[in-house]
Amino acid sequence: MRSLFDKSGGYRKLHSFNFATLIHLATIRFCKRFIPYQEDPLGKTSGQMIGAARSGRQNIVEGSERAATSKETEMKLTDVARASLGELLGDFEIFVAERGGIPWSIHADDHQALSSLNFPSFEYTDDVLHDYWTWFHREKLVFAPWLNNENPDVVANALIILIRRAMAMLGGQMRQQGEVFLQDGGFRERLTQCRVEARDTVPEETAPVCPACGKTMRQRTARKGPNAGNPFWSCAGYPDCKGTRPVDK
Repeated sequence: MRSLFDKSGGYRKLHSFNFATLIHLATIRFCKRFIPYQEDPLGKTSGQMIGAARSGRQNIVEGSERAATSKETEMKLTDVARASLGELLGDFEIFVAERGGIPWSIHADDHQALSSLNFPSFEYTDDVLHDYWTWFHREKLVFAPWLNNENPDVVANALIILIRRAMAMLGGQMRQQGEVFLQDGGFRERLTQCRVEARDTVPEETAPVCPACGKTMRQRTARKGPNAGNPFWSCAGYPDCKGTRPVDK
């Protein structure tokens, strides 16, 4: 019988999550360094930027945890994470533009250097939380020449590149999640299938084999047609195999 609950969690191994974490922390530091509240015209810019960065990260967490019972919710929250980072991207673009700057070309040396950097795979023991932050603080140092730069335009441009990379990763995750949903269905479909399998399964030693493929069969009850309400043998490989046998009375 298939598992009722799908896999969930494991988000710390996602590259999108690690980039979103880097972006969240870097945005907090950026706002503290370069957008002092005295110069914030509406008094909201820093809070909204940090909130968008937080939403990008935290919705990846929630979506991953909800995957056990709702692929649809996982996809929606992944989309929210991507949209939040898109909002943050706009803020950094405006920051650069307001200072008379232009975002780096994709052919610029700094752009290409940042685009080539990645986090290695996260490996952990039974102490996941401690292991993660030990690993993260060590691995984030490769981004420090840009994120710790004294020039705010350099930091803003670096974050624009990192945000666009994270958004691309989340777009790929959404496509993969959609393919899994189309192939395996959602929690309700899995719940129904598990209930049917639990109800219809009989001991293997008493079940016949499928005349079409040779697999052990399961006893089920017809729901419609002229035989509605009557038991019959169905191949355990259904729907790939549609072999049936009548039940001997």
